[in-house]
Amino acid sequence: MAKLLSMGTWAYAFGPYQSNPVSFDTVVRKLGELGYDGVEIGAFRPHIHPEDYPMDSDRQSVRNLIKSCGLRVSGLAADFWGDKGPGTDVGQKDDYYLKLFKKNLQLALDLGAPSIRVDTVNGPDGVPGVERSVARKRIVDTWRTCAGLAAAEGVKVLWEFEPGFFLNKPSEVVELVEDVQHANFSVLFDTCHAYMCSVVGARQPGAKETLRGGVSEFARRLKGKIGHVHVIDSDGTLHGEETSTHRPFGEGFIKFDEVLDAVVKDAGYVGEWLTVDLCFWPEAWEVTENAKKFLTPYLKKY
Repeated sequence: MAKLLSMGTWAYAFGPYQSNPVSFDTVVRKLGELGYDGVEIGAFRPHIHPEDYPMDSDRQSVRNLIKSCGLRVSGLAADFWGDKGPGTDVGQKDDYYLKLFKKNLQLALDLGAPSIRVDTVNGPDGVPGVERSVARKRIVDTWRTCAGLAAAEGVKVLWEFEPGFFLNKPSEVVELVEDVQHANFSVLFDTCHAYMCSVVGARQPGAKETLRGGVSEFARRLKGKIGHVHVIDSDGTLHGEETSTHRPFGEGFIKFDEVLDAVVKDAGYVGEWLTVDLCFWPEAWEVTENAKKFLTPYLKKY
């Protein structure tokens, strides 16, 4: 069976679109018209934040809209940002992070999302006021608990590593997934972030760690640990000196024939979705159709 293609809605609400976002309804209808298979929901304002859609009737309307456009939900990217990440004192106090996770897990369930995305929240230098080893242990323990909670509901927990977040070296990514050691916890492999982490070594504290085989080698080192995939190109630069520049397909350096072979065939990615991530790209709306055209041959191949 061919892979299915979805688009992350956050691309039309973040960065250049923040002051003039494209509404969630408009995005969903457009994706349906273009023949996408699904939508990956950014649970951030002004889109589908759990506090803005508190009732089941509110969430039912979202489900109805997506279904009416011939789409499915490929996943949910929840808002865990701010100063309350899983490694922080605040996040640990009174189980704040776990309570926030449960709230977003319920949203994922209500919207029919098969997975929920997490990240380490804090920057590459670590959690302010907390030793790196302590922060890392907190993250591991918290995410193992989250994975168990989500497993009971049939929802996967996916960690998206990025150069702009704590634990951004290839070896750190592999080791953390191994240490969480839960069948319901895996990596969200974003090809652009993988390029910046394994080829450029962007924003890595201390000595840089890159891989001779680049993105493909990174994928192979994560064999059996990739639970979802975001696809987009990289030109080797950072957006705002913070996170990866998500460049439209064909405008960067990623060799998708090689990389997707490594992800699917070598690393054993068996998930049904490939999700386009145009986060922070100023003309995301204009290149949405071209993204589908670029990836269609790969959907059939895999």
